[in-house]
Amino acid sequence: MIRALFLVLLFTSSVQAQQSELPAGVEMISDVVYARSGGRDLKLDLFLPKSGVGPYAVVVYIHGGGWRSGSRRQFYGYAAQMATFGFAGVTIDYRLSPEARYPAAVEDCRAAIRWIRANATKYNLDPKRIGVAGQSAGGHLAAILGVTADTALKVRAVAAFNPLLDLAAAAQASPREVGSAITKFLGVTYAEDPDLWREASPLAHVSSNSAPMLLLHGTADATVPYAQSVAMFNALKAAGVAAELYSVEGAGHLWFFNSKVAFQASLRRVEEFFRKYL
Repeated sequence: MIRALFLVLLFTSSVQAQQSELPAGVEMISDVVYARSGGRDLKLDLFLPKSGVGPYAVVVYIHGGGWRSGSRRQFYGYAAQMATFGFAGVTIDYRLSPEARYPAAVEDCRAAIRWIRANATKYNLDPKRIGVAGQSAGGHLAAILGVTADTALKVRAVAAFNPLLDLAAAAQASPREVGSAITKFLGVTYAEDPDLWREASPLAHVSSNSAPMLLLHGTADATVPYAQSVAMFNALKAAGVAAELYSVEGAGHLWFFNSKVAFQASLRRVEEFFRKYL
């Protein structure tokens, strides 16, 4: 997971070069405080279309980094481009595991959804059309929102890049640092509290009430096994929930950040999915 984070920072540099200037027709509102937790402000950034009548469907992006590092800036490119498609893009920070253990990060993501609903009129957002997307640990958090939220916080659709969905299975099948990151996120090992590991696993909460989900995963992912997304896809379909699996043959954990081609391909797939369900 440490190596994966380094690669995120390395490979996103090429994508972030595209983010130094906002796309035409997009307005960015930065450093908005959406909640205060653990004695500090939690912030988000909004990417809004400058034209159009709205209210706009919203896609919230949740960064990865093993729950212990990372920044909302990882998804600036995606959020800004979504605004060119007529959506509102939102990137959020959340409390990381060195600061607060599970379920703090989940609670922060839910607080961001509450903030969007409470401020929908101010920013011309549609509170009934909110989707979430995330990668790796952020994909885990996005999936949690899609399968566990009550009616008041329910999101309409989820897109998850190479997500952790069954924490025990991921720890057993992945490099040792993945299990270490999960343990630090939860505060206990699997042996100490297997029920907590299950509770924190999106796969364990799939039901007919789960949100439609797009799973994007590289088949050669050595950090989070491709089997995680396959199992989630099958569980959602068995529950009667709309699910799509976008498999990238031979791709690793960060395929969507590796090049402009991969970035654009994944962006198109996510845009099509959210246009369908939002």
